[in-house]
Amino acid sequence: MPENVLSENPLIAEPAEPADRLTAVNALARRIAASLGRVLNGKPEAIESTITTLLAGGHLLLEDVPGVGKTTLATALARSIDAKAQRIQFTSDMLPTDVTGLSIYDQERHVFQFHPGPIFTNIAIGDEVNRATPKTQSALLEAMGERAVTVDGQTRPLPELFIVVATQNPQDMEGTFPLPEAQRDRFMTRISLGYPDAAAEIAMLAARRGSDPAEDVEPVATIDEVIAAQRLVSQVQLSEEVARYLVAIVAGTRAHPNLALGGSPRATLHLARMARSRAAIRGRAFVSPDDVAVLAETVLSHRLAPKGHFASVGEAYLAATNVVAEVVARTPLV
Repeated sequence: MPENVLSENPLIAEPAEPADRLTAVNALARRIAASLGRVLNGKPEAIESTITTLLAGGHLLLEDVPGVGKTTLATALARSIDAKAQRIQFTSDMLPTDVTGLSIYDQERHVFQFHPGPIFTNIAIGDEVNRATPKTQSALLEAMGERAVTVDGQTRPLPELFIVVATQNPQDMEGTFPLPEAQRDRFMTRISLGYPDAAAEIAMLAARRGSDPAEDVEPVATIDEVIAAQRLVSQVQLSEEVARYLVAIVAGTRAHPNLALGGSPRATLHLARMARSRAAIRGRAFVSPDDVAVLAETVLSHRLAPKGHFASVGEAYLAATNVVAEVVARTPLV
């Protein structure tokens, strides 16, 4: 990742431009960041990526070992924006209908009545998504791609604000099923929290004397504010020059000799949306090449399939990350 990823901190500083609409986006991001920061100590990069993904309207994949705060972050995000959240604890014996819902015959009315599953919410927290079988994992595909669910031939829309925040354990752990390429491609970003440093862990001990701090999170924004910010993000200008640069980076992954699978057209769209979101949070009405370069790793790496055999999934992901860094470094701004 480029060294200047946090060279400017939009979640603390004032926006670069005083335009009213972009100031509102910046202020919203800073409020949410402050709320999440009280729960997740010492992880400003993860918090920034989470908020950027939220305002870009994408889905987020949190991958790391158990106990580092993945579910806590997802829960605190939902409470910070006063959104309805449903937690789905994925297990190997789950069925797709446990996610989407199903129709049950009503004996009194003599009709089938649809009972919505937990996917019908604003923020679906998919806990340990890779412990479910591929059949159950596939229940998320339509919801994530189309923001709708089809059961018994009838398609039902999901709320306007709908985000999947899924957590998964490293795929080398016992009892996990690797997410298929189509599933990974629907996640706009993938981040890893990692272990906290000593200072953050000491602060965590002081904060958690009794209850979980996530339970005390109060709303600092509304769903309507988030939707309005998402619409403003979509209006951020992406110049033809920066668009060519962005496309060249994604195309570079497709042609790289060390990759069996490069970035998809969906990856191109996701990178553009994330770049717009980052620019808006920083108070800019236009995307800069730096927005694209900084976000390339977070948006692209989890979608790529490196060639060769690796001792662990972590090593494979690191190989993909190195390829993205190489492609970004050698791609000129045309």
